[in-house]
Amino acid sequence: MLEICALASGSNGNCYYIGNQTEAILIDMGISIKQLIHRFADSGLDICKVRAIFLSHEHSDHSRGIRVLSKRLGISTFMTSRTYYALPKSYRPEYIGFFQANEVVEAGSFKIHSVLKNHDAAEPCSFRIEYRDKHVGVFTDIGHACANVVSSIRQCHALFLEANYDEKMLWEGSYPWYLKKRVASDVGHLSNLQAFETIRQHAHPELECIFLSHISKENNTPQLAIAAFDPVSKKITVKLTDRYAAAEVYKLSGQ
Repeated sequence: MLEICALASGSNGNCYYIGNQTEAILIDMGISIKQLIHRFADSGLDICKVRAIFLSHEHSDHSRGIRVLSKRLGISTFMTSRTYYALPKSYRPEYIGFFQANEVVEAGSFKIHSVLKNHDAAEPCSFRIEYRDKHVGVFTDIGHACANVVSSIRQCHALFLEANYDEKMLWEGSYPWYLKKRVASDVGHLSNLQAFETIRQHAHPELECIFLSHISKENNTPQLAIAAFDPVSKKITVKLTDRYAAAEVYKLSGQ
């Protein structure tokens, strides 16, 4: 059995769980340890299963809790060396493992494929997690669905996929012009439409579930995000993540 859960997803914090019966990994840890423990409890998941944390990039909504969690559980956080040196010193964990972008790291029975991507960070990576014959992708903070990202998405049976903003809301909203340009740039975030088009063109034939992730509070709504995926909703289960609570725990079929 393979279970996945977005324990946090949004600009106020991100943390994604992928686990089996005996072990698990986390992608990013951008919330407090207190929040994380509550969300594990609410989800019925066991934090003691976690064997490693993988950090996508240095921005605080992905990294602020890694040092405390790594020390509390006595586990390593894996990241690129450029990400490590871009982190504030107060965020740097004591237990650390390094990988090179696009390298595969083994953690227990999982193979974690790092995927170099476009974002305004030192060396940002997304991840595709392989367990037996299943692949789960965690793809947020992507300004553009580059060849690396597309190649991995084509292999995934489940996805946490960024649907950050609605284009109309962004351009007509209150953000200053420089920030609007940054969000919509090739090193910013994916819009609802960009995320949908990525799936329409590149989804694995057996992709069964997408969790729409990193949804902007100011420039999007959950309703707009999920409506953008209506054309594929009869074939693929489309679900929402939450910035204030854990999303549902999803169990992949065939496990």
